[in-house]
Amino acid sequence: MLELPATGSLRGMLLPPTYGTHVTQSAEFTVLSVEIWDTGLVVNIHLASKDGAPPNIMVQDHFGTEYSLQDSATVGSRNLQVFTPSVPDGTRSLTIRSKDDAEARPVVTFAVPALVGRAAEEQRTVPFPAPSRLRRPA
Repeated sequence: MLELPATGSLRGMLLPPTYGTHVTQSAEFTVLSVEIWDTGLVVNIHLASKDGAPPNIMVQDHFGTEYSLQDSATVGSRNLQVFTPSVPDGTRSLTIRSKDDAEARPVVTFAVPALVGRAAEEQRTVPFPAPSRLRRPA
């Protein structure tokens, strides 16, 4: 069974600007979202049929880093693929490519907000506001 990066925390979710649909003789799927965890990435994919094989995809950022597939699970027509490592600070985009063809064709590219990389760190370092004068309700 798929072990999501439960030890980490969710840093953000990326939704495609357009449908990330890929159709060839060997594969038909749609990329629905990418979850960015501080321990890796989870690509959420809709398969064209419940009997379809999981797509052979790769994830690459604008630096050229290729992320490693760690696990994959399919339930019905939904497929989740876990890649590591997580995106480093300064990452501007992630591209999902299909490796089903001779060349790895782009399926969809996601813009990565600048705050995604720093969100978890900021949550840990933001102090609670100083208590103000609290009044009891009458």
